[in-house]
Amino acid sequence: MAGEQGESMTRPITDGAEVSIDFPDKVYIGSFVRDASFDATADVEGVHLQLVRGSADRRVARLHLHYYLLADILAELAGSLRTLPPMDEAHCQPLLASAEALAKALRRRGRGRRG
Repeated sequence: MAGEQGESMTRPITDGAEVSIDFPDKVYIGSFVRDASFDATADVEGVHLQLVRGSADRRVARLHLHYYLLADILAELAGSLRTLPPMDEAHCQPLLASAEALAKALRRRGRGRRG
C-alpha cells in the first residue's frame, strides 16, 4: 500500500463511498463519507486506494488494482456512462478534469519508454 513505500498523505473525502465484501457466512459493509479520508497512489504494478474512517468506529479499506484490470474497469465505466442520460455539470466537470489529468500523465509517462 501507499504507506508501505513511505509516509502517505490522505485527503478528505468530498462525497462518499460504500464498501461491501460478501463471504459465504458473513458480510462486511462500511461507509466512508465526509468525515473520512482517502489516499490513492500508483506504483510499477498498479494503483492503490485506501479509504479511512477515523471516528471511534475506525475502519480502513484497501484496494490494489493491477493496470490491466484498471484499464478494463475504466473501459466498462465509459461504456456504462454512454448508456446514461447526460450527467449534471457538478459531477461531470471534476470527473472530466481528473480523466484529462490521468490521460496527460499517462502520455507523458509513456514517452520515456521504448520497447
